[in-house]
Amino acid sequence: MQVQNALRDICRGTNEIIALDYIETLVKRFYETGERFVVKAGFDPTAPDLHLGHTVLLQKLATLQKHGGFVKFLIGDFTARIGDPTGKNETRKPLSEEEVRINAQTYRDQVFKILDSNLTEICFNSFWLNNLGSAGMIELTSKFSVARMLERDDFTKRYKAGKPISLVEFIYPLLQGYDSVVLQSDIELGGNDQKFNLLMGRTLQKAYGIKKEQSVLLMPLLEGLDGVQKMSKSLGNYVGIVEAPKEMYAKLLSISDELMWKYYELLSTKNLDEIEEIKRGVKEGSFHPKHAKEVLALEIVERYHGERASKEAKESFDQVFSQNEIPSDIPSFVFKEGEWVCAILKECQMSSSTSQARRDIQSGGFRINQEKVLDIDLKMQKGEYIFQIGKRKFSKIIIKD
Repeated sequence: MQVQNALRDICRGTNEIIALDYIETLVKRFYETGERFVVKAGFDPTAPDLHLGHTVLLQKLATLQKHGGFVKFLIGDFTARIGDPTGKNETRKPLSEEEVRINAQTYRDQVFKILDSNLTEICFNSFWLNNLGSAGMIELTSKFSVARMLERDDFTKRYKAGKPISLVEFIYPLLQGYDSVVLQSDIELGGNDQKFNLLMGRTLQKAYGIKKEQSVLLMPLLEGLDGVQKMSKSLGNYVGIVEAPKEMYAKLLSISDELMWKYYELLSTKNLDEIEEIKRGVKEGSFHPKHAKEVLALEIVERYHGERASKEAKESFDQVFSQNEIPSDIPSFVFKEGEWVCAILKECQMSSSTSQARRDIQSGGFRINQEKVLDIDLKMQKGEYIFQIGKRKFSKIIIKD
């Protein structure tokens, strides 16, 4: 029963698992002997901050740690300087050494909010890939054919469309697979868009005579706050794990009722029976959907900021939105008289650009001192104002001579 409960925990929210029987063997051995197994997850340090989309994998790693996994948290500092399309239509821009160093440190600082540091080793693939050498690289490329490489979906599309594919891009999945050879991983985790690369690890472990073929566990990509696109900082639909508690809480309450259940499944530490009980309560009418979202938001904010901060975030939200009051701790900005309203919104980071500011105003979502404003050409005069976009963005604007 213990092993079956563990497998239920491990399978939760997954898109696909390849070689589940091997995972069952590993978990059973752990509970019988205490012997741990190696779990690999690779992260290219391409983003300076983690958001909840990244934590889907991290929380699955934490689950595996609970059931016998020792995590090899692989920072692809070598492969990040090559670039990988990863389902995109063009080559990803390689990172500089300095960018990789800074972003890698951010991972170090943030991942242990979720993972057990005693059961985690941070690895950098430059440690072995820098020393692979010409002979090693030629041997590696001999393990896989071009025909097999073109089976990868994004390569196939680009090849048929006559778009260029560099040889470096062919080498990337080989290097990722070689990481599994070096680390001798038993399980590798990744997003469902990484299936080809993760299967490469199984292929190369066999080709290099490693006496194991890793299981592959594929996780879904988490939709952002819009419920359509995957969570992404560039799309502005993300919840960062180092965001202010009040902002994080408000964002989580803005998700749709339908998307809430996916967030529960992939982000909550509540077990499936507890989630099912909440779901049943919502369906039967004894548990309001808004309250279900509040429970989830409180849990997530508490995980990254502590219990006190999560309670304060809820109190602030209730004050602003239930009583329609303006929060007391909004940021202040000073501008010169005659400043264009759209430029102010951009400068205060209430809108991502002046074009977005125009759209925010034209949609009716912009208020000054709680009065709706629709004039996109407005120039501000001397005085103090409260700018508001939507229900949660506020700034105090001071206009001077």
